[in-house]
Amino acid sequence: MGITICAVTPTFAAEVGDVDLSRLSEADLAEVKAAFWKYALLIFPDQDLAPEQHLAFAERFGPIEADRVLDQATASSRLDSKFADISNLDAQGEIWEAASRQRMYKAGNRLWHTDSSFKFRPGLCSLLYARTVAPVGGHTEFADQRAAYDALPDAMKEKLRGLVAEHSIATSRRRSGFTNFTTEEAGRLPPVPQALVRTIPQSGRKSLYVASHAGRIFGMPEEKGGALIDQLIAHVSQRQFVYTHRWRARDLVMWDNRCTMHRGTEYDDLRWVRDMRRATVSDVANSCEQEGIALPA
Repeated sequence: MGITICAVTPTFAAEVGDVDLSRLSEADLAEVKAAFWKYALLIFPDQDLAPEQHLAFAERFGPIEADRVLDQATASSRLDSKFADISNLDAQGEIWEAASRQRMYKAGNRLWHTDSSFKFRPGLCSLLYARTVAPVGGHTEFADQRAAYDALPDAMKEKLRGLVAEHSIATSRRRSGFTNFTTEEAGRLPPVPQALVRTIPQSGRKSLYVASHAGRIFGMPEEKGGALIDQLIAHVSQRQFVYTHRWRARDLVMWDNRCTMHRGTEYDDLRWVRDMRRATVSDVANSCEQEGIALPA
C-alpha cells in the first residue's frame, strides 16, 4: 500500500497520509518527492518526530542550513543550530517578554516572504514541525508564485524577463520596524541578487520569485523598482493563489521556497505557547546562476 495524497487544489497544496516520516521507505520517499514537485506544499498530519528524525527527513532533500541571522548569544539556544526556532519561547523555554529582541525580529515573519532568499545560495525547501500550537490564531498562509506567474499578462511577463532583484534580511526587517542589528550581524548577510522569474527544474514551470526581502531591482530607479516588487507581491497574495493552514499539534508542513511565499498570522503570543521548529534545505545555487543570468556588479 502506497501513500495517500489528498490535493487541496489540482496543482497546489496536498495532504499526505499513510506515511510515517520517522521511517520512510525509498518507495514512499519517491512518491513524496513526486508529490512535492507537483504541489509545492505538502501537509503531513499526526507525525511523531524526534528532532533527529525531523532533520533526517529534511536531509533527503539536500543540505540543511545551520547559520542563523541573529547572534547565537542573543538568539534562542533551545534547539540544534540546524533548526530555526519558530516559537514565542526564550532560551529557557518560557514565553518571551513583550520587549524581547527575538519577538521584535520575528515580527517580520508576518510579512510575505520566502525563506533565505536573502542568502546568496537561497532556500530550496522548508520543513516546519508543530509541537504545540495556539488554540486561536497563528495560522500560516502560503501563496503559489507559479500560478501567479501564469496569470500575468504577456506584456508583464516580457517586462520581467531577465530582471534581477536585490534581497536583504535588513530590507524585510525594516518593513516590520526592526533595525536593531549589531555591527557583526549587519555585515554577516550582505544584500544578494536573485532572479525575479525562475524556472523550477523538476516541473519546468516558471515562477515569480518575490518576497518582502526584495528591496530594489538592478538597472531600474529605486522607487520604480520597489513599486514593481510591491505590485508583484500584491498580485501573488491574491486569494485565488493562497492556501491557509490551520495548525494542529504534530503537523509537519513542507514547502518549496523557490515558488511559494508564506507568512504567519497573529495570535496572542504573550499568552499562548506556540512551539515549532523549522529545517531549511539549501538550494543548489544562486537563482541567477540557475537561470543563466549574469550576476550584476
